[in-house]
Amino acid sequence: MKPATTVRQELESYLRRAGLTLQQFSEISGINQGTISAMLSGYRQISIHNLDLITEGMGLEQGALYEIYLEECLRGVPLHWRRLGPFIRRCAELNKLGCLEQLVQAVADRLSYMPVLFEMAEQFFREGKRKAAALLYHCVAECEKYQHSERLALSRYRLFTIHLGENQEENLRAAVLFEDYVDRLDERVQLDALKDLADVYASLHRWDRVESLAEKLEQKATIQYRHRVNRKRKEAMDKGASRPELFYLLYAYLLKANVCDARQEYAQALEYVTLYSGDALHGIAASDEEERRVVEQFQEWGRANAYVYRLMLGEVQVLANYADWVASNVQEVVPAMYRILQAANQFGLNVDHLLDRFGAHLTYMDRSCRFGKYNMQIVADQYVRYLWELAHYYFRTRRYEMGFRQLFEGMELALRFNHESMLIRYARLFEKFRHEASGEVQDQYKHLFCEVEKNYEKKNVLVDHT
Repeated sequence: MKPATTVRQELESYLRRAGLTLQQFSEISGINQGTISAMLSGYRQISIHNLDLITEGMGLEQGALYEIYLEECLRGVPLHWRRLGPFIRRCAELNKLGCLEQLVQAVADRLSYMPVLFEMAEQFFREGKRKAAALLYHCVAECEKYQHSERLALSRYRLFTIHLGENQEENLRAAVLFEDYVDRLDERVQLDALKDLADVYASLHRWDRVESLAEKLEQKATIQYRHRVNRKRKEAMDKGASRPELFYLLYAYLLKANVCDARQEYAQALEYVTLYSGDALHGIAASDEEERRVVEQFQEWGRANAYVYRLMLGEVQVLANYADWVASNVQEVVPAMYRILQAANQFGLNVDHLLDRFGAHLTYMDRSCRFGKYNMQIVADQYVRYLWELAHYYFRTRRYEMGFRQLFEGMELALRFNHESMLIRYARLFEKFRHEASGEVQDQYKHLFCEVEKNYEKKNVLVDHT
C-alpha cells in the first residue's frame, strides 16, 4: 500500500465501499462512534492504539497502515514522545523495521530524545528484539558521537554484541569498531566487554590481542574484587557486570592459558590452570552460592584443560582419564575430540574407539556451562577445526573416502562462517592428498573451491566500495 493518502482517507474510502455507517464500524472496531467522527473530521489525532483498531476493523493485517500513518506524522505536526514512543514500540513488536528506521532518522537531530530512545533500545535488547534495538542504538551512537558519554559507549557495546554472528570477517570488523569504547563504559560493564572482546579475538586466533585484553581484565577484576567488600553486594551486581568479580579474575587466567596453548607453551599453560583452578583461590572464601558455582566451574575446566595440556606434552597415558571425564561432560565432546585428534595426529595414536564412543555427540550445536551458552564464535571455530583434524586423521590412517567426506563438510562450514584461515588449511590438506582423490571427488572439490573464489571476489567488491 503506497502512502499517497492519509489514514482518514483510507478509512472513508473503506466505509463507502463496505456501505458501513459510523455506528456499524464502531461496533466492528471497538472505537467510540464520536471518536471515529472526530478523527475523520480532523479534530482529533489518531493514536497508535486506535490505528491498530481501525486496521483490524478494516480486515487488514497488523501494521498495514503504518507507512501511511508515518508519512502523516512526518509531514504534519511536530513529533511528540507521547505519540512517537508507542509507535516505535509497535513497529518493533510487528518487526516493521523500515518504518522504525524512518522514525529514528526523523528525530536523529533532536538531542533531547536520545535518553528516551536509549532507554527504549535497552528494553528492546532485554526483550530479544535485537534488530529493532540496533536501529535505536545506532541513532543514539551517531547523534552523540562527539559527546564521549557512557550512553554512547554502551550503545556501541550493544551494537557490537548484536552484530556478532557466524561470519568471522564481520565479527572482526565489529570488534575493531567497538574496542576504542571499552574504557568509556562503567567499570563494572567493562568486565563483560573485555571478556566478550577477548572471546571474539580468541575465535579469530588473534592471540596477541587476547593476551592484551586478558592482562587488562585481570587488572580491573582484581581491583574490583578487592573493593567488593566495601560495597553492598546486591547493589554492585545490579549496577553492571553479569557475574561476580571473581569470575572475571579467573577468566583472565583461563584466557592466558589459552594464549600459551596456542603458542604450544603447554607447561606455562598448566601453570595458569593451577592458578584459575586452585592457587588464585587461596585465602578467598566464596561468599555466596553464585561464587561457589564460579569456583566449581573453573575447577572443572581446570581438570579438563590439565588433561589436554599434558596430552599435548606427550603424556599419552592421561588419555583414558580424559576420555572418562568427557563421558561425564558430554557438552564438551566436540572440543575434547578436537584436541584428542590433534594429539593423535601429532603422536600417531589410534583413537577409533573414542570416535565410536562419542559419535552420537559429535555434531555442530550450541553448548552451555553453569553460566549459560558458550560464545557461539568459539563453538563454530572449534567445530571447523575438529573436522579438519578428523579429516587429517582419516587420511593419516589411509581411509581416504572418509577423509574427503570430512574435509568437504568442514570446508563448507568454513565457507559459511567466512573462516578464511581454515579455508586455506583445508585447501592445503586436500592438495597434500589430491593423488588419492577420485575424479568425482576432485570435481566436488573444484565446485567447492569455485564457491570460495566467488565469496572472496564478493568480499573484495564490498571492500572496494567502502
